[in-house]
Amino acid sequence: MIKIEEYRGHIRNWRALCGELALDDALPREEREKQIIWSAYQKWGKDMANHMHGMFAFALYDDSEDKVFCLRDQFGTKPFYYYLTQDNRLLYGTTIQRIMEQEGFIKELNPKMLQLYLSLTYVAGEDTFFKGVKKLMPGCCLEWQNGVLHIERYWEPEFHPDNSKTLEDWADEIHTTLKNIFPEVKEEGEVAESFLSGGVDSSYVLAMSDAQMTDSCGYDDERFDESGLAKQTADILGRKNARCRITPEQFFAEVPYVMKHMEQPLGDASAIVFSIACKETAKHTKLCYSGEGSDEFFGGYNMYRNAKRYGDNLKNFYVGNTNIMKEEEKKEILQEYDETVLPIHLVKEIYEKTEGLDPLTKMSDVDIQIWLEGDIYLNVDKMSKAAGLEIRMPLTDTRMFDIASRMPSEYKVNEEQNKVAFRTAAAKVLPEKIAFRKKLGFIVPIRIWMADERYNQDVREKFNSDTAAKFFRLDKINAIWNDYVGGNSDNWRKVWTIYTFLVWYEEYFK
Repeated sequence: MIKIEEYRGHIRNWRALCGELALDDALPREEREKQIIWSAYQKWGKDMANHMHGMFAFALYDDSEDKVFCLRDQFGTKPFYYYLTQDNRLLYGTTIQRIMEQEGFIKELNPKMLQLYLSLTYVAGEDTFFKGVKKLMPGCCLEWQNGVLHIERYWEPEFHPDNSKTLEDWADEIHTTLKNIFPEVKEEGEVAESFLSGGVDSSYVLAMSDAQMTDSCGYDDERFDESGLAKQTADILGRKNARCRITPEQFFAEVPYVMKHMEQPLGDASAIVFSIACKETAKHTKLCYSGEGSDEFFGGYNMYRNAKRYGDNLKNFYVGNTNIMKEEEKKEILQEYDETVLPIHLVKEIYEKTEGLDPLTKMSDVDIQIWLEGDIYLNVDKMSKAAGLEIRMPLTDTRMFDIASRMPSEYKVNEEQNKVAFRTAAAKVLPEKIAFRKKLGFIVPIRIWMADERYNQDVREKFNSDTAAKFFRLDKINAIWNDYVGGNSDNWRKVWTIYTFLVWYEEYFK
């Protein structure tokens, strides 16, 4: 007998799978998806995920072989963790909290992660801040049998540029594929809203969806407020728009909640805003669309336009979307520093496998495998779950990636524009001024707020706390702090990354 012991996710192509696996497609969603996993495992074994589209992580127990089998989707949109006890038992779950509740777990800090975190601002790779707790990485499956652990990668990004197509050909393929995906994203009877910023990704998702209500965040400071652009887009598309106004007081009050529910520290300031947005949205819906994935697939970040200039030197420094603190600075501020723990080691194998490909493809591959899993998808999953909101990301799909994997880099980024083919596809259903709007990112006024004495009291206290003294040389981190409040606003990321670690540590270890 096979028992599904853990499952989180949404299987998009359930109708096709029910037909192929001879299952009753009228079953309630939760029961139906467990039946799909059970039957797919029996039919395809380790290859089962290559027949499934969607977001998922699960564990099942096969008592006929006394074997545990766990699997995480191709991009890691849903988390999965495991831990070996001192008496060689396997603990596992879709949350770290689930593992912590089980007998045999010993809560200890994994201090080496702090070095990586101070550069990346998120937890990258398979290790976590909890000693012995590891992530099952995207595209991997795990077997536990007779006290032996075996992990295998069933899928990884591969790139095979096809130079036979025009820009319009690629745009048509993107648009047609997304049009085919959308009927799978929700089923009859479900009502979804859609997160909406001023950017092309969320606007394109909205235009392709049947969502009638959109949800946006804004600030009183117009320099950082995209909610007006979002409202314009919603009006053009004939949809309603709800705006959540975020104050600095609300922002800083949210930090401990976010670090607690994130389970690991995350130095992405937008996570705080996203948490507030999820809570507000959950007041009037339990299902929402979001536009993550296309930047990494289709060349959306402005820094990708420097790819040619970086050239082969990428493998010596590019570790993903963020790299805020260099090794010399970490040596200065940390009480303990290990010369062998370097961020670049996380991506060494990726560069080996992309040898011979162009620089933009290498950068994209690093971000798909490291940044998306460690920051973007973690944030979406943890904050939505905490708020009781389910988020589905139509652009994160193996069928969308398949297009990106074949698309030459010239159709992703050129001298004038990023995400060229994707924007061209979006322009089929959006006005050009929206489809080709300059990328702004998820802006948070944190660099201004945190320097304001009205809001930064807790940051100041944390930088001079006993907790900080365990890990940092207080004079050194306060020098960074003083430089920041003295006017060097570029230091805000360093301050924020240190601060979020300290808040997280006190939530879990104090």
